[in-house]
Amino acid sequence: MLVRLPLAIFLIFGSLLAILPVFGLWMLPLGLLVLSVDLPRLRPPVAAAIVRLRRRWTVLRRRQAARGGAARSPENP
Repeated sequence: MLVRLPLAIFLIFGSLLAILPVFGLWMLPLGLLVLSVDLPRLRPPVAAAIVRLRRRWTVLRRRQAARGGAARSPENP
C-alpha cells in the first residue's frame, strides 16, 4: 500500500499532462486500476470497465477475422 497509493496518484495526475511526450491518457486507466486495489468502492466500476473492454476487443477481433484480416496476419502468410 505504501507504494501503490503514491503510484496510483502519480499516474492519475500524470494523465492530466497528456500533452507532454512521456505522459498520456494511458496513465488514467492504469492509475485507476492500481488505486482500485486499495479502495473497495472503485472495484466494481473498474471490473465492469475491464469486462466491457474485453468484450469490445473480442468483437473487434471477430470483425477483423471476418474481413479477412486473419489471412493477412504474420502468423498466416
